[in-house]
Amino acid sequence: MNDTTRLCISRHGETDWNLTGILQGWTDVPLNDRGRAQSRELAQQLAHHPFSHICSSPLKRAAETAEIIAATWDLGPPHYHPGLKERHFGRIQGMPKQELSLTHPGLHEEIARRNPCCDFEDGEALDPFADRVIHALSAIACDHVGTHILVITHGWVMDVITREVMGLPRTAVLDMKRKNGECLWIEPRADAGFQACDRSKRP
Repeated sequence: MNDTTRLCISRHGETDWNLTGILQGWTDVPLNDRGRAQSRELAQQLAHHPFSHICSSPLKRAAETAEIIAATWDLGPPHYHPGLKERHFGRIQGMPKQELSLTHPGLHEEIARRNPCCDFEDGEALDPFADRVIHALSAIACDHVGTHILVITHGWVMDVITREVMGLPRTAVLDMKRKNGECLWIEPRADAGFQACDRSKRP
């Protein structure tokens, strides 16, 4: 694959559920006013990069972020890829974390640590979730060889990608949490995986 293929992965703008600590998962929650402002700011920050496409999770908070940026750049509509959706949190999806801390304190603690091995009843297991994320990125990179692509997605998805480019096991707990609008630049490797880009050496 052409080594000029680069993907800028960004977390969507803020929602009210982010502010109040509710587990969103696949629930369709729109951006709040700050999230829309963050999307416009992200468009300005990245405007000097030669993006040809925007790909996004179809969930409303990511799609709205992508649409704001596409309109700012006068690009065509984003392409929505289901593989970029957030992890499905099963029965606790839509539950405030404060409530979860009372009803399921052990699970709440592991979610707070962002432990990828959390067992979400009726939700997604780690390997199927991670597989779909990496497969989605591979498909996007293959469809847009030699270009810059902006990818709008979610926090737990970015954790999967971070482990991938750092060469960490899927089960590793990261000592970090991506902020709304935070970016990670990656590029394909010859072995069909991904690595981080050194943005200081690249246009």
